[in-house]
Amino acid sequence: MGNVTTLGITLGDPAGIGPEIVAATLAAAPHEWCERIVVYGDRKPLERAAQMIGVTLPDIPILGAGLGDRATPGAPNETTAAAQVGYLEAAVRAAAAGELDAIVTAPISKTWAKRAGFSFPGHTEMLAARLGAPEVVMMFAGPRLKVALATVHLPLADVARTLTTAGLRRTIELVAESLVRDFGLAAPRIGVVGLNPHAGEGGLLGSEDRDVIAPALAPLPPAALHGPLIPDAAFRDALGGRYDALVAMYHDQGLIPVKLVDFDEAVNVTLGLPIVRTSPDHGTAYDIAGMGIARPISMQRALELAVSMVERRR
Repeated sequence: MGNVTTLGITLGDPAGIGPEIVAATLAAAPHEWCERIVVYGDRKPLERAAQMIGVTLPDIPILGAGLGDRATPGAPNETTAAAQVGYLEAAVRAAAAGELDAIVTAPISKTWAKRAGFSFPGHTEMLAARLGAPEVVMMFAGPRLKVALATVHLPLADVARTLTTAGLRRTIELVAESLVRDFGLAAPRIGVVGLNPHAGEGGLLGSEDRDVIAPALAPLPPAALHGPLIPDAAFRDALGGRYDALVAMYHDQGLIPVKLVDFDEAVNVTLGLPIVRTSPDHGTAYDIAGMGIARPISMQRALELAVSMVERRR
C-alpha cells in the first residue's frame, strides 16, 4: 500500500455490536495495516468495547461525531442513529476527496438511520449515489461461496418484473471484472441461477429464464458463463467447485445458502464503486450488544479482503 492512509473503518451503530467487532478487528490487525487506518466513529464506545472484551486498541486516528459516551449497548435512539449516519457520511466525503482507497463498514440499522434522515435503503445505495457509480452490485464472498445479487432489497412480488436482460448482463460483467481484478482469477467460471423452479422448465414454469436470463449469457471472455442454472442444484454444484461465483436473481435466493455455509466468514462487497467497500455479513445484533460475545470474524475478513483488493488493484 502507499505512503498515505488508505483504509477507513466506520463504527456503524454505536449501540450495536459495531464497537466490539471493530475493537477486536483492530487489535488483531497487523501493525502495518493499522498505520494506514482511520476509524470514523466516537472514541468512548470503541474504548469501552475494547476494555470489555480485553483488547488493546492500536494508536490510530479516531474521528468522532461528538457522541461522547451517550451510547448504551443494545439501546438505540435518535442520538446513536444520527451518529451512525455521521460516521458514514464522513468516510464517504473522505473517499470522494481521494483520501481513501477502501471503506470497511460496520453494521448500521436501516430503521434507525432512516429516523435520522438517511434517505437510502442501505450502505450500497448511498455509496453509489455519493461516489457517482451508475451501477453497483452486491456480492457476498465467503471461503466456500461467492454469490452476487441481480436484485437486492425488493419484495419478492416485484422481482420478476424488475429483472431485465440489460441489467442482468451488466451485473454479470461487474462480477466477471471483479473476479479477474480483485480475486486474481484469470478465467472465472460464473454460474447464473434461474429465477423459477427448474429454471422455468422450458417455459412451463415461467418464461423469465428463457426470455430474460438466457439472452444475458452471451460470451464474455475471459469469463465462462453457465446458465440459466436450476436453482436447487446450482449452489451444491458451486460448493463442489464447478463455478467460481454465482449470480442469484433475488436477495434470499443468494443469501440463504451463503449464510448457511459461510455465515461467520462471508463478506459483503460492493462492486462498481471507484473505491473498495466491504462489510461483515450481519446486522447490528442489538440483542447481544455489550455482552462481549459478538464474533468479529466477518469484520476481520472484511478488513482482510479490503486490503487484498486494494493491493491487487494497485
